[in-house]
Amino acid sequence: MSDPVTGLFLLAVLFVFLAGGLWIALALAGVAVVALTLFSNAPVGLVMATTFWGHSHSWSLTALPLFILMGEILLRSRLSEDMFNGLAPWLGRLPGRLLHVNVLGCAIFAAVSGSSAATAATIGKMSIPELKSRGYPESLILGTLAGSATLGLLIPPSIILIVYGVATEQSIARLFIAGLVPGILLVGLFGGYVAVRAWMNPGLIPKPDMAMSLKEKLWEARGLIPVALLIVGVIGAIYTGIASPTDAAALGVLLSILLAVLSGSFSRRDFLDALLSAARTSCMIAFILLGAAFLAVAMGFTGLPRNLAAWIGEMGLSPTVLLIVLTLFFIVLGLFLDGISVVVLTTSIIMPMVMAVGIDPIWFGIYLVLVVEMSQITPPVGFNLFVIQGLTGIDILRIAKAALPFFFLLLLAVVLITLFPGLVTFLPDAMSG
Repeated sequence: MSDPVTGLFLLAVLFVFLAGGLWIALALAGVAVVALTLFSNAPVGLVMATTFWGHSHSWSLTALPLFILMGEILLRSRLSEDMFNGLAPWLGRLPGRLLHVNVLGCAIFAAVSGSSAATAATIGKMSIPELKSRGYPESLILGTLAGSATLGLLIPPSIILIVYGVATEQSIARLFIAGLVPGILLVGLFGGYVAVRAWMNPGLIPKPDMAMSLKEKLWEARGLIPVALLIVGVIGAIYTGIASPTDAAALGVLLSILLAVLSGSFSRRDFLDALLSAARTSCMIAFILLGAAFLAVAMGFTGLPRNLAAWIGEMGLSPTVLLIVLTLFFIVLGLFLDGISVVVLTTSIIMPMVMAVGIDPIWFGIYLVLVVEMSQITPPVGFNLFVIQGLTGIDILRIAKAALPFFFLLLLAVVLITLFPGLVTFLPDAMSG
């Protein structure tokens, strides 16, 4: 059996497992067993045991449950409400007015949660009723929330960047730094779209509230101080090299508990709920990563990634053509799988091809997250769409339609970082140099 046919066969086996309702982690491990049994002479049980043991005590991976716990704590506190009240007075005069609170609120919360779904739930719970009551159009409320919540995947500390870094053995700190400028770029694109829509159709946006004095604005902005302290404490510790991502995550948990308690809205019950929810999510991701690690090792024994990379190299595809093909592939895959699953499913096979054509793995990590962000707002498995549907009860297709312009803005961001790779690589190169 030729290598491309072998690859298609194993892919078909994976989809059969997934279509049968098998957990993603078990499906990945099942494909690994099939690959080792049919296409290698390696002892399946021994390879599985050593892989699971070797990948279950990664120090880099310990940042993951800590950042998840930090997001869960913030989700249950009133800090997001304070953040909305602090931003609103400063944005009321911009084209699009309070819709920018969705964009900037998601960007700020993304910088302390690392999760797209948590960002959508936290900001949406507070902004949707507020914006509806003021007469803002439903499509723009839902679209800005669904699109901007994807920033939780990119703006550090990003959970999916930790997963990518562990899966590909790249520096998580460098990935975090690389995600900063593209994150700001997306905030600019989303805010620009809102402004253009407001300019084109001024009747869409309600009239501004009564003007506030500078003193009143500054007083309302006091609610931003706790969140700013958390961002500076966590992200600043990583960027300055004072702490590793894992150390910074531990600091973030302590600061988030302190701020949530001081806000007066965080009880012992909330803390236990946050712990339980973070444990569930962390175990799910860790289980998927173990299955993916086993598959990656199995692929190594079969020689399939190496041979496929050589085969693609012989085809003479330019990096640009390869990226176009991969973008289409990831968009299709994202229709059926969540972002973390897409990353762990594909990295073991895709990375040799990417390295073969000379693409920087740090740059590719940011590119991959941007493409995966699109899957968060595309049915049938768009996590952000499900979160917003749960908050509003609105049909998921209506939410997807509202989020469609932001899908194309994410695609534009992919084009921009491809044309100007320095947007991704400049900061990590500068800080390591």
